Amino acid sequence: MAISDYFSLLIDAGEYAGRNDIANVFPRFVGLAEAKLNRILRVGHMETSGTVVLTDGNGDLPEDFLEARLITTSDGRGLNAWSMGELNRRYASYGGVPAGYAVVGNVIRVRPTTSGSLTLDYYAKIPPLTAANPTNWLLELAPDVYLYALCEEIAIWERDANKVAASKSLKDTAILGLELMDERSRWGNAQVVVSGPTP
Repeated sequence: MAISDYFSLLIDAGEYAGRNDIANVFPRFVGLAEAKLNRILRVGHMETSGTVVLTDGNGDLPEDFLEARLITTSDGRGLNAWSMGELNRRYASYGGVPAGYAVVGNVIRVRPTTSGSLTLDYYAKIPPLTAANPTNWLLELAPDVYLYALCEEIAIWERDANKVAASKSLKDTAILGLELMDERSRWGNAQVVVSGPTP
């Protein structure tokens, strides 16, 4: 049977891990697995766009924000990422045309300070898998990543180091396969372009 949703994932994870008593803790395992995947996984299906409204150079990031890809002003200029210390050193509290940004917690800080809006292209968190939201792009695209990530969490819960190592190895291999597929789908037919002067 194919893993097609939250409930079939619960059944398969229990079978692979040799446990039929995980239903009550399964939501916790899913949350832990997704937290780890959000820290390491960056593929095209995670990319999205949004708008950030700035007030005096500060704006709240989207709740699902993980990492910026491109930040542009309303007139289409890209902003460079800087540390907050460097932004303050360069621009202090001057107002004007934004030149750079820093992410501090869940806030983006733009300097020189301005009000208005930015377009944010970013990596978004994996949509949480729950009984009420039984599928998402990752489960549809790479159910093995979810399966082995959950087997790893079950093994950690069992305090079985051998199972943890085996599950982690399978998970890492599945992630590498997903990243390779993503790279090929995005760059498989790319042309090499040399920038700058050439001899």
